[in-house]
Amino acid sequence: MNKQAAQFKKMTETPIPTLIIGLSIPTVINMLVTNIYNLVDTAFVGRLGNSASGAVGIVFGYMAIIQAFGFMFGQGGGSIVSRLLGAKETDNASVNASTAFFFALGFGFVIAVASFFFIDPLVMLLGSTETIAPYAKEYIVYILIAAPFMSASFTMNNILRYEGKAALGMVGLLSGSILNMIGDPILMFGLKMGVAGAGLSTCLSQITSFFILLSAFLRGQTTSKLSPALVKPGNGILLNICAIGLPSLLRQGLGSIATIILNSRAGTYGDEAVAAMSIVSRISFFIFSIALGVGQGFQPVSAFNYGAGKYSRVRKGFKFTLLVGECLMTIAIIVVFIKSGNIIGVFRDDPAVIEIGTRALRLHLISLLFLPLSMVTEMLYQSTGHSGGASMLSSLRSGIFFIPAIIILSSLRGLAGIQEAQPLAYVLTFIPAYILCVRLMRSMPKEDDNSPSA
Repeated sequence: MNKQAAQFKKMTETPIPTLIIGLSIPTVINMLVTNIYNLVDTAFVGRLGNSASGAVGIVFGYMAIIQAFGFMFGQGGGSIVSRLLGAKETDNASVNASTAFFFALGFGFVIAVASFFFIDPLVMLLGSTETIAPYAKEYIVYILIAAPFMSASFTMNNILRYEGKAALGMVGLLSGSILNMIGDPILMFGLKMGVAGAGLSTCLSQITSFFILLSAFLRGQTTSKLSPALVKPGNGILLNICAIGLPSLLRQGLGSIATIILNSRAGTYGDEAVAAMSIVSRISFFIFSIALGVGQGFQPVSAFNYGAGKYSRVRKGFKFTLLVGECLMTIAIIVVFIKSGNIIGVFRDDPAVIEIGTRALRLHLISLLFLPLSMVTEMLYQSTGHSGGASMLSSLRSGIFFIPAIIILSSLRGLAGIQEAQPLAYVLTFIPAYILCVRLMRSMPKEDDNSPSA
């Protein structure tokens, strides 16, 4: 049995719990290590003061925009690649993978060059205060250098994951995260580079991850191939990639805009408020990443089996992922809720930051219980090529509910409203997520198809 046939058998015949857990373990490890790096980075920078800590939170929103394009091309291209492999159309899969990769690399380059010309207004637009701006400029310069590599790395990682080879993606991103954690203290404190050291460490780690991920494709460890000769944006290929990846772009892009507004509103209450909300965002995302990692293990199973016409496996995968994600998050939420104040204090030992952050974190934790249904439903829509529903859920959670909530609640309730905005958006998204979930489940064919088509 050749590699392609073995992969097809694995994706369409392995028991669903075994398959999803097997694919989830690398993604969960990768998500946890990446987020541990983010938390460690936040803790290191926090030793430099509230302004430096706030600067990292400011630039984090910008990094999310760069990553958004990587996710768009990666999720869109990966979903198509997986369904094409499920339908045994390997050549078309390589065309879509190559088109997604090279456009992600190009978009990252364009964003970086354009940002260099407007770096001063950019850091202010991102929500810097006058005291945070100098630190933000030091940090963001290195992020701009890494932008093309960062965007393309997220695309390659998603394609690998959708092929059912998440372990290869894990090695690339994990190596970069570990290098980053080692580089931070050396560059920041050993070489006395401060915030610039944190930025350089992130830059070097992103470039390292890029080449490790690329080597997996160049060494023939993947089913799809990457080559400039295979790039074909015409015939609706690029449009289809972007359409299916649009939910990821909306989620990241709107989330970044919301973060900018959040930082701007929080800035009126001082650098302590900006630092506190930045820390809370990273802690809550760390918890969410546990369920997100399981969901990312579900996506290739959903896409591959949908392309192969095995709809019963798609349904089983959805139910299993939702149950496991909810259980894991509940356990993590209880532990962090009890120790909220102490956890905030690890990142910034400032009474004002701890007070602001503790309330915000506990509100986030309660609302996270409503998130798994929205997340898994969005992943189901995206992996099966139904980009409309996925885009709607992304927009609701990251922008349509969140942005008005920040503006209205901060005006009515001040700092308390800023703390409550994101949790409210998560809760409000639960109802449309449930409706869309039921709708797609009912519309999906009841019987498996013996003549699959992507």
